Amino acid sequence: MSPDDPTTTEQPMPRGRTHRRNRTRRRMVAGAVAALVAGAGAGALALSAGAAPAVDITVDAGTSLGTVPSTGVGLNTAVYDTYMNDPSAASLMKAAGVRQLRFPGGSVADAYHWKTHTVTGGSWAAPGTDFDHFMATAKKVGAQPIITANYGSGTPQEAAGWVKYANIDKHYGVKYWEIGNEVSGNGYYGSKWEVDNHADKSPREYAKNLLAYAKAMKAVDPKVKIGAVLNTPGSWPDGVKAAGDDADWNHTVLSIAGKSIDFVIIHWYPNGAGTADILKTPAQIAGTTSAVRSLLHTYAGPHAASVKIAVTETSSAMSPAQTSQAAALFAPDTYMSWLEQGAVNVDWWDLHNGPGKPTTVNGETDYQDGGVLSVGGCSGGTCEPARETPFPTYWGIRSLTSLAQPGDTMVKASSANPSVAVHAVRSSNGGLNVMLINKNPQNAAQVSLSYTGYTPARGTVRTVSYTKGGTALTTATRGTAAAQTLPPYSITTLQLKPSSATTRTDTPSPAPTPTAAAPVASASGTNGTRAQATAAGAPLGRPDRSNTAGGLASTGMSNAVTYSAVGGLLALAAGSVLVLRVRRSRTSRGR
Repeated sequence: MSPDDPTTTEQPMPRGRTHRRNRTRRRMVAGAVAALVAGAGAGALALSAGAAPAVDITVDAGTSLGTVPSTGVGLNTAVYDTYMNDPSAASLMKAAGVRQLRFPGGSVADAYHWKTHTVTGGSWAAPGTDFDHFMATAKKVGAQPIITANYGSGTPQEAAGWVKYANIDKHYGVKYWEIGNEVSGNGYYGSKWEVDNHADKSPREYAKNLLAYAKAMKAVDPKVKIGAVLNTPGSWPDGVKAAGDDADWNHTVLSIAGKSIDFVIIHWYPNGAGTADILKTPAQIAGTTSAVRSLLHTYAGPHAASVKIAVTETSSAMSPAQTSQAAALFAPDTYMSWLEQGAVNVDWWDLHNGPGKPTTVNGETDYQDGGVLSVGGCSGGTCEPARETPFPTYWGIRSLTSLAQPGDTMVKASSANPSVAVHAVRSSNGGLNVMLINKNPQNAAQVSLSYTGYTPARGTVRTVSYTKGGTALTTATRGTAAAQTLPPYSITTLQLKPSSATTRTDTPSPAPTPTAAAPVASASGTNGTRAQATAAGAPLGRPDRSNTAGGLASTGMSNAVTYSAVGGLLALAAGSVLVLRVRRSRTSRGR
């Protein structure tokens, strides 16, 4: 085993202790980009600490961005999470509007054998976290499952047996099935964190086996939907061609299987050198989606329009903020940005994780825990709150319940200043909900709102807010539909009722169908996976903050945001070097 191969040390730990799995990975990054990010880039993205900005918000309630999917708000769960099926966790997930749960959990999925509830290699499966127990929790939550079939150490027959058990024997009705996790991390491009026992680890072999999995699984239940693992545009190893290959992973897989799959899988972990940086990144989602759609247009032909995009992992893991307020603001902005671009679901990483090395972020203790609920663990003499205490990220996700429900219509909205994000939804009862996210950590924001296609009732309006340091969502009646004052670092949703002038003829019209754009240029190191983590003993699921070479993502920049030195970033991305990264496990568990 070379120094770059994964090492695992997974054993049950005493209650309250954080358990870690350490893995190493080499990742292509641009050294020159690091200097730009540390200098010009960081300065360009910093939010002003001056006077509160006056921000114009425009809501075009007559232009639809699509319907909120029933599986839109999702969350990851894992078989190594001892607390996965806690009744209190299920209640909290249900209250947060979680409608999809992913199982059996990240990289462990490529080592997990569902029938025996065992794991190949060094990871482990906690007692009581098997498939049937998971499904019982999903039922309590009211969430649909999305299952990752074992590609790394499994077979098409094993996956087909799982479909039979789930949908024929038990009538669970599991619709979405991923074939593998981050399969390109199998060592084929030089970095290995994913289990893959196939002799041939190339994208050609994955695509061939993907078709075999799909055939076997659909022979059991033709209604299941099969997903292919892609590399996120702009994220290593996107664009990398191995020796002897004609194309990179995405082009190769889709050229072989593009016409036979039902959805593609994206993991989105954008880099953010600071909290202001990470809060800018949802603006990149439109460009990332465009790049994926371009690939599908090229390789899936007439079938392309029916191929969905599933974002089965995302979080603020590659930024300083994990459990503090910046992560709470990032969460709903990310969910809605992906859903507005047509994603069928977005699954946050993760339900439980475990504390890393606590730090202070914008005046708050950040436990560096990738979970939305505390495990009550301690690190470096600092202890988290009691187990199942919601972190701010939980409240950020739960804020979405005040904005939208499945079946509601997302509508076009824009902000004149990137320091305030906006998302709007027309509800099935005729109301209009507008979420406003003030990204300034120090100053309130004065906002002026205007509307087309909808006339709000006059007078004060009902608001639902989450503010820094809060332990709940707060409902109030304040401001008007035209003017609001947003507290610093806050999420505020206006729940507007129509005036008598708003008639049922004000039905949102569909937005123009986006055309497939040319693939966006890839910048190495702009986004990451859970695999890009720190040295041994660092917090679970926490990507590497010691290396700042991962620059600003170049995809999908909003016209409202100006990034300095972008041309330099793209030009210098080619001068990449190999930098050692270490992969860490992503959960804590007790006995």
